[in-house]
Amino acid sequence: MPMTKLCPIITLRQLTGDVFSLTLEAGELARTTRPGQFVNIRCGEGLLLRRPISVCDVEGSLLTVVFQVKGEGTQWLSRRQAGEKLDVLGPLGHGYDIPQGKVLVVGGGIGVPPMLYAAKCCQEADACVGFRSADNAILLEELNAVCGKVVIASDDGTLGVHGFVDSLVRQALSEDGYAAVFACGPRPMLKSVARAAKEGNIPCFVSMEERMGCGVGACLVCACSVGGHYKHVCKDGPVFNAEEVDW
Repeated sequence: MPMTKLCPIITLRQLTGDVFSLTLEAGELARTTRPGQFVNIRCGEGLLLRRPISVCDVEGSLLTVVFQVKGEGTQWLSRRQAGEKLDVLGPLGHGYDIPQGKVLVVGGGIGVPPMLYAAKCCQEADACVGFRSADNAILLEELNAVCGKVVIASDDGTLGVHGFVDSLVRQALSEDGYAAVFACGPRPMLKSVARAAKEGNIPCFVSMEERMGCGVGACLVCACSVGGHYKHVCKDGPVFNAEEVDW
């Protein structure tokens, strides 16, 4: 059940030029969070809408999110200090249902962070991740700590395989038996990963990203087409069965 809580900042660190990792003391909010869910954080007094951010990791009562600075709200968030308190609403949305067996987690860019907690909650997991370049790579050490293997692609070839992450997914699915594929990233990537999983007859679940207002399904901003009907990413998702998404 979602709750609103004032959460003290434990750490705030810069991962790349515009990506930050934020760890909060979130108490019961953290303990009830499932992989794939998100929180809505109030960013500054003058900004009406909260900012939805996927949960990257949970450790006891500590909850970590990783966000990219994209506007006034996230810029404000990146300037906070340890000890300050943030108004947090969560956990929100429908996350990943963890199956029995090994899972392949797939992340692209800022879609990589939620894959860390998903992999951590699985019995066994491998990861395929993609970044624009080596300078944009994040959380590789953390993923290697919880995954059997981690393979990397970069758009410019400066890290791992030169190309897109979906090529790594096809190779991984041809070599190992997986109970499911979990993915989060840009929509074109998700579509390609979903196609590869379908060809391999492996269930695939994708975390969709849409602009959000309320975060609880009341404002109707984040509607997307699933199975020929409009559903709300914040309430019905953000995780959907890839075969049901109207790509």
